Amino acid sequence: MTTEIQLPRKLTSQLLHFAQISPDAEICGLVSSKNGVPVHCYPIDNVAEQSHNRFLLDSKQQIATMKQMREQGEELFAIYHSHPNASASPSPLDLESATYANALYLIISLNTKGILELRAFHIENQSATEVRVSL
Repeated sequence: MTTEIQLPRKLTSQLLHFAQISPDAEICGLVSSKNGVPVHCYPIDNVAEQSHNRFLLDSKQQIATMKQMREQGEELFAIYHSHPNASASPSPLDLESATYANALYLIISLNTKGILELRAFHIENQSATEVRVSL
C-alpha cells in the first residue's frame, strides 16, 4: 500500500478550484493516472439528494468517464470529493460507501479559514489509512 503520493500542482489547483466554486455542495469526480502518475481530473455531477453533505457520482457519467480513461490508456487513480462544511477526513458515510479498494480517496475541505485542505486516504473495509500528499 502506498504511503505517499505526488500530485502535480496543475491537478491539485484544478481540484481546489472545483471545490471553491461549489461552496454549498460537495463536488466529486475521478482522477486518472498513466504508469501510476496522476494525469487528469474528470469532474462528475453529484446526484446525491443531500449534496451539501454527501456525494453520489452520476452513474452514466462515471461509466462514460471510465470508458474514456481506458481508451486513453489511463487507469483509475483516485475518487475525489469535497466537504464544504467539514474537515478533509472521511465521514462515516464516506467509509461506508467506499467501494474501490485500489483507488485513493481525495477529500478537499472548505472548512478552514482561507486555506483549502486536501488529504488522501486508502479506504478498505470501512477503515481509512491516510496517505501523505506532496506536490
